[in-house]
Amino acid sequence: MSGIRKAFGMVKRKPQVSRELRVDPAQILAALPLAVAVLDENDIFCSVNYAAEEFFGSSRALLLHSNISDILPLDHPLFLLLDRARSAGLTVAEHDMILEGPKLLRRGCSVQAAPLLDVPGYVVLTLQDESAARALDQQMSARNAARSITGMAAILAHEVKNPLSGIRGAAQLLESSAPPEDRELAVLIRDEADRIRAMVERMETFGEKKLERQAVNIHRVLEHVRKLARSGFAPRIKFIESYDPSLPHVQGNRDQLIQVLLNLVKNAAESIASMDRPDGEIHLTTGFQHGVRLSASSGRTRANLPIFVAVRDNGPGIPEDIRRHLFEPFITTKAAGSGLGLALVAKIVADHGGLIDVDSRAGRTEFRIHLPVYEDPPESNH
Repeated sequence: MSGIRKAFGMVKRKPQVSRELRVDPAQILAALPLAVAVLDENDIFCSVNYAAEEFFGSSRALLLHSNISDILPLDHPLFLLLDRARSAGLTVAEHDMILEGPKLLRRGCSVQAAPLLDVPGYVVLTLQDESAARALDQQMSARNAARSITGMAAILAHEVKNPLSGIRGAAQLLESSAPPEDRELAVLIRDEADRIRAMVERMETFGEKKLERQAVNIHRVLEHVRKLARSGFAPRIKFIESYDPSLPHVQGNRDQLIQVLLNLVKNAAESIASMDRPDGEIHLTTGFQHGVRLSASSGRTRANLPIFVAVRDNGPGIPEDIRRHLFEPFITTKAAGSGLGLALVAKIVADHGGLIDVDSRAGRTEFRIHLPVYEDPPESNH
Protein backbone atom coordinates (compact mmCIF):
# COMPACT_ATOMS: atom_id res chain seq x y z
CA MET A 1 0.00 0.00 0.00
CA SER A 2 2.84 2.39 0.84
CA GLY A 3 4.22 1.85 -2.68
CA ILE A 4 0.85 2.78 -4.16
CA ARG A 5 0.69 5.92 -2.00
CA LYS A 6 4.19 6.91 -3.14
CA ALA A 7 3.26 6.31 -6.76
CA PHE A 8 0.20 8.53 -6.43
CA GLY A 9 2.24 11.10 -4.54
CA MET A 10 4.57 11.46 -7.49
CA VAL A 11 1.66 12.57 -9.72
CA LYS A 12 1.52 16.33 -9.85
CA ARG A 13 -1.85 18.04 -10.05
CA LYS A 14 -2.25 20.40 -12.96
CA PRO A 15 -3.09 23.92 -11.91
CA GLN A 16 -6.70 24.82 -12.78
CA VAL A 17 -6.92 27.15 -15.73
CA SER A 18 -9.47 29.94 -15.52
CA ARG A 19 -12.24 29.40 -18.08
CA GLU A 20 -13.65 32.88 -17.81
CA LEU A 21 -15.28 33.72 -21.12
CA ARG A 22 -14.20 37.07 -22.44
CA VAL A 23 -17.11 38.45 -24.43
CA ASP A 24 -17.85 41.96 -25.51
CA PRO A 25 -20.91 43.19 -23.52
CA ALA A 26 -22.37 44.40 -26.81
CA GLN A 27 -22.52 40.77 -27.98
CA ILE A 28 -24.46 39.77 -24.85
CA LEU A 29 -26.83 42.69 -25.34
CA ALA A 30 -27.43 41.73 -28.96
CA ALA A 31 -28.20 38.12 -28.00
CA LEU A 32 -30.81 39.00 -25.37
CA PRO A 33 -34.40 38.16 -26.40
CA LEU A 34 -35.62 41.18 -24.41
CA ALA A 35 -35.81 44.58 -26.08
CA VAL A 36 -33.17 46.78 -24.44
CA ALA A 37 -32.61 50.47 -25.15
CA VAL A 38 -30.50 53.16 -23.49
CA LEU A 39 -31.99 56.66 -23.34
CA ASP A 40 -30.09 59.82 -22.45
CA GLU A 41 -31.38 62.58 -20.16
CA ASN A 42 -33.48 63.95 -23.04
CA ASP A 43 -35.05 60.54 -23.85
CA ILE A 44 -32.96 60.16 -27.02
CA PHE A 45 -31.97 56.62 -28.03
CA CYS A 46 -28.24 56.04 -27.49
CA SER A 47 -28.17 52.27 -27.88
CA VAL A 48 -30.59 49.52 -28.93
CA ASN A 49 -30.24 45.78 -29.34
CA TYR A 50 -31.69 43.63 -32.12
CA ALA A 51 -34.79 42.73 -30.06
CA ALA A 52 -35.50 46.46 -29.61
CA GLU A 53 -35.39 46.94 -33.38
CA GLU A 54 -38.02 44.20 -33.72
CA PHE A 55 -40.08 45.58 -30.85
CA PHE A 56 -40.28 49.11 -32.29
CA GLY A 57 -40.45 47.89 -35.89
CA SER A 58 -37.59 50.14 -36.90
CA SER A 59 -33.91 49.79 -37.76
CA ARG A 60 -31.05 50.71 -35.45
CA ALA A 61 -30.00 53.48 -37.82
CA LEU A 62 -33.43 55.13 -37.61
CA LEU A 63 -33.81 54.67 -33.84
CA LEU A 64 -30.42 56.01 -32.79
CA HIS A 65 -30.41 59.75 -32.09
CA SER A 66 -34.22 59.89 -32.38
CA ASN A 67 -36.44 60.72 -29.41
CA ILE A 68 -38.85 58.22 -27.92
CA SER A 69 -41.46 60.99 -28.17
CA ASP A 70 -41.31 60.39 -31.94
CA ILE A 71 -42.87 56.99 -31.20
CA LEU A 72 -45.14 57.68 -28.21
CA PRO A 73 -47.18 60.80 -27.28
CA LEU A 74 -45.69 63.01 -24.56
CA ASP A 75 -48.54 62.27 -22.14
CA HIS A 76 -47.85 58.53 -22.26
CA PRO A 77 -47.31 56.84 -18.84
CA LEU A 78 -43.89 55.61 -20.01
CA PHE A 79 -42.44 59.10 -19.58
CA LEU A 80 -43.62 59.17 -15.96
CA LEU A 81 -41.91 55.81 -15.49
CA LEU A 82 -38.64 57.23 -16.86
CA ASP A 83 -38.86 60.29 -14.59
CA ARG A 84 -39.45 58.10 -11.52
CA ALA A 85 -36.42 55.94 -12.35
CA ARG A 86 -34.20 59.03 -12.71
CA SER A 87 -35.43 60.87 -9.61
CA ALA A 88 -35.49 57.84 -7.27
CA GLY A 89 -32.33 56.25 -8.66
CA LEU A 90 -34.10 52.87 -8.59
CA THR A 91 -35.47 50.35 -11.05
CA VAL A 92 -39.15 51.01 -11.73
CA ALA A 93 -41.42 48.46 -13.43
CA GLU A 94 -44.89 48.52 -14.94
CA HIS A 95 -46.85 45.53 -16.25
CA ASP A 96 -49.67 45.20 -18.76
CA MET A 97 -48.82 48.57 -20.29
CA ILE A 98 -50.24 49.66 -23.64
CA LEU A 99 -47.70 51.31 -25.95
CA GLU A 100 -49.69 53.10 -28.61
CA GLY A 101 -48.58 55.81 -30.98
CA PRO A 102 -48.64 56.68 -34.69
CA LYS A 103 -46.00 54.05 -35.48
CA LEU A 104 -46.48 51.53 -32.66
CA LEU A 105 -49.20 49.44 -31.06
CA ARG A 106 -48.19 46.95 -28.38
CA ARG A 107 -50.54 45.68 -25.69
CA GLY A 108 -49.82 43.79 -22.49
CA CYS A 109 -46.19 44.93 -22.23
CA SER A 110 -43.88 44.61 -19.24
CA VAL A 111 -41.62 47.67 -19.03
CA GLN A 112 -38.65 48.30 -16.71
CA ALA A 113 -36.62 51.50 -16.40
CA ALA A 114 -33.29 51.38 -14.51
CA PRO A 115 -30.97 54.38 -14.04
CA LEU A 116 -27.47 54.07 -15.43
CA LEU A 117 -25.76 55.06 -12.18
CA ASP A 118 -22.39 55.95 -13.69
CA VAL A 119 -24.00 58.32 -16.21
CA PRO A 120 -26.52 60.71 -14.61
CA GLY A 121 -29.82 61.04 -16.47
CA TYR A 122 -29.28 57.95 -18.61
CA VAL A 123 -31.84 55.12 -18.30
CA VAL A 124 -31.78 51.49 -19.44
CA LEU A 125 -35.22 50.57 -20.74
CA THR A 126 -36.27 46.92 -21.14
CA LEU A 127 -39.54 45.98 -22.83
CA GLN A 128 -41.31 42.68 -23.32
CA ASP A 129 -44.54 42.09 -25.21
CA GLU A 130 -46.40 39.44 -23.21
CA SER A 131 -49.60 39.52 -25.25
CA ALA A 132 -48.53 36.51 -27.37
CA ALA A 133 -47.72 34.47 -24.26
CA ARG A 134 -51.09 35.40 -22.76
CA ALA A 135 -52.86 34.47 -25.99
CA LEU A 136 -51.02 31.15 -26.05
CA ASP A 137 -52.12 30.37 -22.49
CA GLN A 138 -55.71 31.10 -23.44
CA GLN A 139 -55.42 29.02 -26.59
CA MET A 140 -53.92 26.02 -24.76
CA SER A 141 -56.69 26.25 -22.16
CA ALA A 142 -59.28 26.36 -24.91
CA ARG A 143 -57.64 23.42 -26.69
CA ASN A 144 -57.76 21.30 -23.53
CA ALA A 145 -61.43 22.17 -23.18
CA ALA A 146 -61.95 21.20 -26.83
CA ARG A 147 -60.41 17.80 -26.15
CA SER A 148 -62.93 17.19 -23.39
CA ILE A 149 -65.67 18.03 -25.89
CA THR A 150 -64.24 15.38 -28.22
CA GLY A 151 -65.05 12.63 -25.73
CA MET A 152 -68.46 14.13 -25.02
CA ALA A 153 -69.24 14.36 -28.73
CA ALA A 154 -68.40 10.68 -29.26
CA ILE A 155 -70.86 9.70 -26.54
CA LEU A 156 -73.54 12.07 -27.82
CA ALA A 157 -73.13 10.89 -31.40
CA HIS A 158 -73.78 7.32 -30.32
CA GLU A 159 -76.39 7.86 -27.62
CA VAL A 160 -78.32 10.85 -28.94
CA LYS A 161 -78.35 10.88 -32.75
CA ASN A 162 -80.20 7.58 -33.17
CA PRO A 163 -83.03 8.44 -30.73
CA LEU A 164 -83.24 11.90 -32.32
CA SER A 165 -83.89 10.30 -35.70
CA GLY A 166 -86.79 8.39 -34.17
CA ILE A 167 -88.18 11.50 -32.50
CA ARG A 168 -87.93 13.46 -35.74
CA GLY A 169 -89.65 10.70 -37.73
CA ALA A 170 -92.46 10.51 -35.19
CA ALA A 171 -92.86 14.30 -35.31
CA GLN A 172 -93.17 14.17 -39.11
CA LEU A 173 -95.90 11.51 -38.87
CA LEU A 174 -97.77 13.59 -36.30
CA GLU A 175 -97.39 16.68 -38.46
CA SER A 176 -99.06 14.98 -41.43
CA SER A 177 -102.00 13.60 -39.42
CA ALA A 178 -102.45 16.07 -36.56
CA PRO A 179 -105.23 18.68 -36.55
CA PRO A 180 -104.13 22.24 -37.41
CA GLU A 181 -103.98 23.37 -33.79
CA ASP A 182 -101.50 20.57 -32.93
CA ARG A 183 -99.46 20.69 -36.13
CA GLU A 184 -97.44 23.64 -34.86
CA LEU A 185 -96.26 21.57 -31.88
CA ALA A 186 -95.18 18.73 -34.20
CA VAL A 187 -93.19 21.20 -36.31
CA LEU A 188 -91.58 22.56 -33.13
CA ILE A 189 -90.50 19.04 -32.08
CA ARG A 190 -89.04 18.38 -35.53
CA ASP A 191 -87.15 21.68 -35.62
CA GLU A 192 -85.72 21.15 -32.12
CA ALA A 193 -84.60 17.66 -33.06
CA ASP A 194 -82.82 19.13 -36.09
CA ARG A 195 -81.20 21.80 -33.93
CA ILE A 196 -79.89 19.27 -31.39
CA ARG A 197 -78.58 17.03 -34.18
CA ALA A 198 -76.78 19.98 -35.78
CA MET A 199 -75.16 20.87 -32.44
CA VAL A 200 -73.97 17.28 -31.96
CA GLU A 201 -72.49 17.30 -35.48
CA ARG A 202 -70.70 20.57 -34.75
CA MET A 203 -69.25 19.03 -31.60
CA GLU A 204 -68.07 16.05 -33.65
CA THR A 205 -65.82 18.40 -35.62
CA PHE A 206 -63.64 18.67 -32.50
CA GLY A 207 -62.51 15.08 -33.04
CA GLU A 208 -58.79 14.43 -33.43
CA LYS A 209 -58.25 13.89 -37.14
CA LYS A 210 -55.01 13.98 -39.05
CA LEU A 211 -54.60 17.36 -40.69
CA GLU A 212 -53.44 17.24 -44.30
CA ARG A 213 -51.38 20.40 -44.89
CA GLN A 214 -49.92 21.80 -48.07
CA ALA A 215 -48.95 25.13 -49.66
CA VAL A 216 -51.91 27.54 -49.44
CA ASN A 217 -52.18 31.00 -50.96
CA ILE A 218 -53.79 32.86 -48.07
CA HIS A 219 -54.92 35.71 -50.34
CA ARG A 220 -56.99 33.34 -52.47
CA VAL A 221 -58.55 31.99 -49.27
CA LEU A 222 -59.44 35.53 -48.15
CA GLU A 223 -60.85 36.41 -51.57
CA HIS A 224 -63.05 33.29 -51.46
CA VAL A 225 -64.27 34.18 -47.96
CA ARG A 226 -65.00 37.78 -49.00
CA LYS A 227 -67.08 36.61 -51.98
CA LEU A 228 -69.08 34.23 -49.76
CA ALA A 229 -69.69 37.01 -47.25
CA ARG A 230 -70.71 39.61 -49.87
CA SER A 231 -73.15 37.22 -51.53
CA GLY A 232 -74.54 35.93 -48.22
CA PHE A 233 -74.53 37.44 -44.73
CA ALA A 234 -72.69 40.75 -45.38
CA PRO A 235 -74.04 42.28 -48.61
CA ARG A 236 -74.03 45.89 -47.35
CA ILE A 237 -70.82 45.89 -45.29
CA LYS A 238 -67.76 47.58 -46.77
CA PHE A 239 -64.68 45.35 -47.07
CA ILE A 240 -61.24 46.97 -46.97
CA GLU A 241 -58.33 44.78 -48.04
CA SER A 242 -54.71 45.49 -47.20
CA TYR A 243 -52.55 42.61 -48.41
CA ASP A 244 -48.81 42.09 -48.64
CA PRO A 245 -48.41 40.63 -52.16
CA SER A 246 -44.89 39.41 -51.42
CA LEU A 247 -46.01 36.88 -48.81
CA PRO A 248 -45.03 33.24 -49.40
CA HIS A 249 -47.56 30.45 -49.12
CA VAL A 250 -48.64 29.29 -45.68
CA GLN A 251 -48.51 25.68 -44.58
CA GLY A 252 -52.11 24.71 -43.99
CA ASN A 253 -55.34 23.07 -45.02
CA ARG A 254 -57.28 25.29 -47.42
CA ASP A 255 -60.77 24.13 -46.43
CA GLN A 256 -60.12 24.52 -42.72
CA LEU A 257 -58.54 27.95 -43.17
CA ILE A 258 -61.66 29.00 -45.11
CA GLN A 259 -63.77 27.72 -42.20
CA VAL A 260 -61.70 29.72 -39.69
CA LEU A 261 -61.76 33.00 -41.63
CA LEU A 262 -65.41 32.64 -42.65
CA ASN A 263 -66.30 32.22 -38.97
CA LEU A 264 -64.32 35.34 -38.00
CA VAL A 265 -65.80 37.43 -40.83
CA LYS A 266 -69.33 36.24 -39.98
CA ASN A 267 -68.80 37.20 -36.33
CA ALA A 268 -67.54 40.62 -37.44
CA ALA A 269 -70.58 41.13 -39.68
CA GLU A 270 -72.99 40.12 -36.89
CA SER A 271 -71.18 42.44 -34.47
CA ILE A 272 -71.64 45.37 -36.87
CA ALA A 273 -75.27 44.40 -37.51
CA SER A 274 -75.98 44.45 -33.76
CA MET A 275 -75.29 48.21 -33.82
CA ASP A 276 -77.24 48.75 -37.04
CA ARG A 277 -74.59 51.19 -38.21
CA PRO A 278 -74.55 52.15 -41.90
CA ASP A 279 -70.77 52.70 -41.96
CA GLY A 280 -69.87 49.14 -40.97
CA GLU A 281 -66.42 48.05 -42.18
CA ILE A 282 -64.46 44.82 -42.12
CA HIS A 283 -60.70 45.10 -42.71
CA LEU A 284 -58.84 42.06 -44.04
CA THR A 285 -55.08 42.39 -43.62
CA THR A 286 -52.05 40.19 -44.23
CA GLY A 287 -48.40 40.81 -43.46
CA PHE A 288 -45.04 39.50 -42.33
CA GLN A 289 -44.15 39.89 -38.64
CA HIS A 290 -40.70 38.91 -37.39
CA GLY A 291 -40.07 37.32 -34.02
CA VAL A 292 -43.33 35.40 -33.48
CA ARG A 293 -42.31 31.91 -32.41
CA LEU A 294 -44.08 29.06 -30.67
CA SER A 295 -42.41 26.24 -28.74
CA ALA A 296 -43.19 22.80 -30.11
CA SER A 297 -44.64 20.14 -27.83
CA SER A 298 -41.20 18.62 -27.33
CA GLY A 299 -39.87 21.96 -26.10
CA ARG A 300 -36.69 21.49 -28.15
CA THR A 301 -37.74 23.35 -31.27
CA ARG A 302 -39.56 26.62 -31.85
CA ALA A 303 -41.91 26.99 -34.78
CA ASN A 304 -41.59 30.25 -36.69
CA LEU A 305 -44.94 31.97 -37.35
CA PRO A 306 -44.06 35.00 -39.46
CA ILE A 307 -47.27 35.32 -41.53
CA PHE A 308 -50.27 37.00 -39.97
CA VAL A 309 -53.87 37.35 -41.14
CA ALA A 310 -56.09 39.89 -39.39
CA VAL A 311 -59.87 40.41 -39.43
CA ARG A 312 -60.92 43.75 -37.94
CA ASP A 313 -64.36 45.32 -37.56
CA ASN A 314 -65.72 48.59 -36.19
CA GLY A 315 -68.45 46.97 -34.12
CA PRO A 316 -69.16 47.50 -30.41
CA GLY A 317 -66.26 45.40 -29.13
CA ILE A 318 -66.17 42.35 -26.86
CA PRO A 319 -67.08 42.74 -23.17
CA GLU A 320 -64.08 42.52 -20.83
CA ASP A 321 -65.57 39.68 -18.75
CA ILE A 322 -65.95 37.48 -21.86
CA ARG A 323 -62.70 38.39 -23.62
CA ARG A 324 -60.34 36.22 -21.61
CA HIS A 325 -62.60 33.15 -22.01
CA LEU A 326 -63.47 33.86 -25.63
CA PHE A 327 -61.97 30.69 -27.14
CA GLU A 328 -63.46 28.34 -24.56
CA PRO A 329 -66.44 26.18 -25.60
CA PHE A 330 -69.99 27.43 -24.87
CA ILE A 331 -68.84 31.05 -24.35
CA THR A 332 -70.87 33.41 -26.53
CA THR A 333 -72.28 36.94 -26.66
CA LYS A 334 -75.10 35.95 -29.02
CA ALA A 335 -78.59 35.22 -27.71
CA ALA A 336 -78.97 32.19 -29.99
CA GLY A 337 -75.29 31.21 -30.24
CA SER A 338 -73.90 27.80 -29.29
CA GLY A 339 -70.49 29.11 -28.21
CA LEU A 340 -68.65 26.52 -30.31
CA GLY A 341 -67.55 28.68 -33.26
CA LEU A 342 -64.50 30.41 -31.74
CA ALA A 343 -63.54 27.29 -29.79
CA LEU A 344 -63.38 25.44 -33.12
CA VAL A 345 -61.42 28.33 -34.66
CA ALA A 346 -58.84 28.12 -31.84
CA LYS A 347 -58.56 24.34 -32.27
CA ILE A 348 -58.02 24.53 -36.05
CA VAL A 349 -55.39 27.26 -35.67
CA ALA A 350 -53.63 25.20 -32.99
CA ASP A 351 -53.76 22.13 -35.27
CA HIS A 352 -51.92 24.24 -37.86
CA GLY A 353 -49.22 24.95 -35.28
CA GLY A 354 -50.36 28.57 -35.27
CA LEU A 355 -51.52 31.17 -32.78
CA ILE A 356 -54.62 33.38 -32.58
CA ASP A 357 -55.14 36.43 -30.39
CA VAL A 358 -57.73 39.17 -30.10
CA ASP A 359 -57.52 42.89 -29.38
CA SER A 360 -60.86 44.52 -28.67
CA ARG A 361 -62.23 47.82 -27.48
CA ALA A 362 -65.28 49.90 -28.31
CA GLY A 363 -65.38 50.50 -32.06
CA ARG A 364 -62.49 48.17 -32.90
CA THR A 365 -62.07 44.39 -32.63
CA GLU A 366 -59.23 42.56 -34.35
CA PHE A 367 -58.58 38.84 -34.51
CA ARG A 368 -55.02 38.07 -35.64
CA ILE A 369 -53.84 34.63 -36.75
CA HIS A 370 -50.13 33.77 -36.95
CA LEU A 371 -49.26 30.92 -39.33
CA PRO A 372 -46.13 29.05 -40.47
CA VAL A 373 -44.58 29.44 -43.91
CA TYR A 374 -44.80 26.47 -46.26
CA GLU A 375 -41.50 24.65 -46.62
CA ASP A 376 -40.75 22.16 -49.37
CA PRO A 377 -40.46 18.60 -48.01
CA PRO A 378 -36.87 17.33 -47.88
CA GLU A 379 -35.81 15.41 -50.97
CA SER A 380 -35.41 11.69 -50.54
CA ASN A 381 -31.92 10.23 -51.06
CA HIS A 382 -33.35 7.03 -52.44
